[in-house]
Amino acid sequence: MRGWSIARQLFLGSLLFVTVITAVVVTLAFLDSRDRAYAQATQNTTAIATTIADSPLLLEAAKSSDPSALLQPYALSVIAGTKVDFVTIMAPDRTRWTHPDPSQIGKPYIGSVDQALAGKTFTEITAGTLGPSVRSIVPVKDSAGKVQAMVAVGVTVSTVEITLNARIPVIIGLGLGLLAVGGLVSWLLGRYLRRVTLGWGPKRLGQLFSYYESVLHSVRDGLVLVDRSGELVMYNDQAADLLGIPRPSDNTEPPALATLEIPASLKDLLASGRSVRDEIHLTEERLLVVSQDPAVLPGGRLAEGTVTTLQDHTDLRRLGDELRSTRTFTDALRAQTHEHANRMHTVVSLLELGRTNQALAFATEDLSLSQHLVDEVIDAEKEPVLAALLMGKLAQASERAIELEVSWDESVSLESISPHDVLTIVGNLLDNAMDAVALNEGPESSRLIRLELRKENTEALLKVSDNGPGIGLADTSVIFQRGFSTKEADETGRGIGLALVRQSVQRLGGQLTVTSEESGTVFSVRLPLRIEGGKA
Repeated sequence: MRGWSIARQLFLGSLLFVTVITAVVVTLAFLDSRDRAYAQATQNTTAIATTIADSPLLLEAAKSSDPSALLQPYALSVIAGTKVDFVTIMAPDRTRWTHPDPSQIGKPYIGSVDQALAGKTFTEITAGTLGPSVRSIVPVKDSAGKVQAMVAVGVTVSTVEITLNARIPVIIGLGLGLLAVGGLVSWLLGRYLRRVTLGWGPKRLGQLFSYYESVLHSVRDGLVLVDRSGELVMYNDQAADLLGIPRPSDNTEPPALATLEIPASLKDLLASGRSVRDEIHLTEERLLVVSQDPAVLPGGRLAEGTVTTLQDHTDLRRLGDELRSTRTFTDALRAQTHEHANRMHTVVSLLELGRTNQALAFATEDLSLSQHLVDEVIDAEKEPVLAALLMGKLAQASERAIELEVSWDESVSLESISPHDVLTIVGNLLDNAMDAVALNEGPESSRLIRLELRKENTEALLKVSDNGPGIGLADTSVIFQRGFSTKEADETGRGIGLALVRQSVQRLGGQLTVTSEESGTVFSVRLPLRIEGGKA
């Protein structure tokens, strides 16, 4: 039986239980019917014997010389009218005055008469001339209370059994009905269990549950299980950490999905049950790549729910931002190297032509412009990561014929802000501004971006403004939603930059605002600065 499925074991167990219960019920019903049959026979014989004993004819016959002549016809008429097997009227010395068999008249009565002689009515089951019978014996008393005769009325056991046998088909039918209903219920229950357990046995189910628990809590990705009604079934520890919700407990039911403090977009996805692949969702601190598939039983068609995997790409995104900044700086260095080579060829050519003064003037002017570019950004008191980013962006803007003006207050210190957040905020805002001003076409069109970083009280104010065509939306807050982009839909990585900027600003406890007109767009970021010694 170890290899049997739970459905088969339960079906056989239920069927055996129903069979035992049916046998017990049938036995009890049979015993009850037998007792009722004997009780009914006792009641009938007692009532008839008492009625006969109350008749004045018995005392009159007892005083006559031939009681049988008077009583035998009377007894036979009673037997015929009441369907009892015998009515025996006897003298106190047991001598029969009446009997269904005339040859037994005058012979002694077979049975107990002591209680009747004592003036009491009683019933017994004993064997007589007609076989085993149920008989009631009633004394016949005169006016003085003396027993003058006794009346025994009885039915044979075979007669009682006939009555009992008439009830046996009903009892058997009841038993078969119980067995049929119990078997049907057991079969339906077994069929249901076979469907929900896939025909697996308890040993295999136990193994699968152990493996399932191990896999659920050992994978590095977050797993969330939701049923078809959109309610949370289970989630692992990794999912709890990624979503910022309490870890699951074995003693409590999972919380309702509507009560979880997770982003609305992710909550809607979990409740919808739709299938997605590598969809990006932002929480307060993390960038999650979410995939969701239906959970379908083997051989089934209807989904029981969904299985959702959560992958943390926050660090990967940060590395991507750093790589993008590094590439920007590398491209800028490559462009500067190319320009420097052209300028050096120009200086050498001027020297070969003997125009020393012109070569010296050209080199001095070129050195002055390069030093101005360096002094514009790099300062010993400023952040090297941000300075390197701006150097790359200045070169990138120059290549794209964009004028990038940088105004950096030397009193602003960003040491309390993570370099990753600085790169995310400044890099994405400048990239969007460059894409916006690149839409200004024509020889007379100017492409201007201004970056301003200054200190206001205990906050750092960062402004990035451009003279592009503007956003063109009445509600500018939608541009911070994940997936929104004004660029081509088929471009990769679109619709995430400004959402990451908002995420970083919110995590740092700052404020992000945007104003847009036809003359351009201004992004303003306020970030709280760390206060040391009472000064920011």
